[in-house]
Amino acid sequence: MRTSALQYLYLQKPVSTVIFVCLFSILPWIATGDFSTKGEPREAAVAVSMLETGNWTLPTVYADEFAYKPPMAHWLMAACSLPQGYVSELTARLPSAIAYTALMAIVLIFFGRRVRFQEAFIAVCLLFTCVEIHRAGMTARVDMVLTTFMVAGLIQMYRWEEKLSLKGLPVGIPLLFSGAVLTKGPVGIILPLFVFGVYLLMLRKYSLLRIFKTLLYTGVSSLFIPMLWYIEAWKQGGNDFLNVVLAENFGRFFHLSEANISYDLGHKEGFWYNFVTLAAGFMPWTLLLFFSLFGVSWHKPQGSLGRWVRNAWDTILSLDKIRLFSLVASVCIVFFYMLPSSKRSVYLMPAYPFIALFISQCILYLTEHRSKLTRVFAGVLTAVASVAFVTALLCMTGTVDLAALASHYTSKTSTLQTFEAVGQAFHPSVSTIIVLALLLAALLTSYYQLSKKINIKMLYASIFLIFCVHLFIDGIVMRGIRNENSSRAFAREIRGAYPLNKDNLFVMNNLHHYTNLYGLNFYLGNCFHNFETEQPQTGYFLADERDYPKVLERYAGVYTFEELRTSGRILADVKARVVLSRFVRK
Repeated sequence: MRTSALQYLYLQKPVSTVIFVCLFSILPWIATGDFSTKGEPREAAVAVSMLETGNWTLPTVYADEFAYKPPMAHWLMAACSLPQGYVSELTARLPSAIAYTALMAIVLIFFGRRVRFQEAFIAVCLLFTCVEIHRAGMTARVDMVLTTFMVAGLIQMYRWEEKLSLKGLPVGIPLLFSGAVLTKGPVGIILPLFVFGVYLLMLRKYSLLRIFKTLLYTGVSSLFIPMLWYIEAWKQGGNDFLNVVLAENFGRFFHLSEANISYDLGHKEGFWYNFVTLAAGFMPWTLLLFFSLFGVSWHKPQGSLGRWVRNAWDTILSLDKIRLFSLVASVCIVFFYMLPSSKRSVYLMPAYPFIALFISQCILYLTEHRSKLTRVFAGVLTAVASVAFVTALLCMTGTVDLAALASHYTSKTSTLQTFEAVGQAFHPSVSTIIVLALLLAALLTSYYQLSKKINIKMLYASIFLIFCVHLFIDGIVMRGIRNENSSRAFAREIRGAYPLNKDNLFVMNNLHHYTNLYGLNFYLGNCFHNFETEQPQTGYFLADERDYPKVLERYAGVYTFEELRTSGRILADVKARVVLSRFVRK
């Protein structure tokens, strides 16, 4: 494409360009990889149950449990699946892909009207090329949908103060936060109110009473629609539902015991976890920021510590409103998620757009004033991508066998299995050739710009290269890993060999003691029954190879088990082989 055409797209159609790039980066690949984690099939199975039973309030999944989370993301998955009549990997991941694309467009429009446009555009480029956001946009989970609702709601609250000085209450705000609450629970409104309340206090423009009324009216109006679902779900689930709600939403936050629920809340991490995951989530751009530290001149603060703190505080308060709001949102969200015992990297995603604004400003400064640093970063990226490209070509031509090469360094079965899957993914196909052609184009562009002296073009060449590396990972590497290590093949194998149906297939469902087989549950049609509670006379039983001996020992005097089939490969979502057996009550 000619430079003039690129300039036209960038200057005249920036939002359309970002939407197209986002859709191209994920839509072709979300249908090509099986579910290979436990989270995706667990969420997709809820949509399966909705379509099959017609219960869109509190459907039963995985034997006898109901969904842990509110149903907004599952409603969207089921709605996307209605035209074809069943839930697939594509339709389960589609809500996240759409939310991801909408988030990029919303952030670009919001920042583009309030800061230098190049700064806003780079911030969005950082977002769709950073690891955490890109990964969340391709998975059948609730996190991307939640992030889009929360960020869009925060932006609307900012505009409410900016345009109307908090007069009235735009209907879009409670609707967006209602969507957030229906996606993940009360955190969908508590966290945004916390952010906005701190922002209003730092503006020093409104009285405490006015701020309190603003937050109260917003909170109450945002909870009206979700409460209709909570009441209906409580009618269906009773006290068991209330226990799960309390554990998921308050047990995690206040470090309470999960003794009243049949699973471990999990993800318990220390204080520094959020900072580490932020650094990892913004890769590879964190690498550029890390390089920049070596050229910084550190000076001892002048005057006393108290004076230094006051000067820093005055500097923060003197920021223009958009940067003050972004700073408050970034700090408050990260601080909020330091408090719970449960921590995950995806919890911090609502802070990413606001942090990206400051990283964009920093990277543009480095590009303009420290050109060698930008070129070193681009050189490292180009070298790494070149190694990946050459490795792919060698595997494609049969010159290199990744599994054989890895066997010289490890004997771990799961690792060798992964290398074998990657090697097979490099076999020639139309999609593989297209991805490698794009990666080659990005590499040639980077090498060309490295030979020139226009640093801003070097930065855009780096963005294009990272974009193509994501295509390489999603379209080739991860596609191979997902398809080779998923539960689909074993599900197809045992379904064809044995008369499995919705009445005779049993598993254990107690996460305190056993591993749940979420991948097999999805690929076998969400037809599991709870062996422990139903105590059936006869049927088929599935368990991973670590749990199977425990079950045999526990029920040795009650049941006879006959082992029928063991999966040939370690299933990725279970991280173990799975055993199918036939049982009869003595």
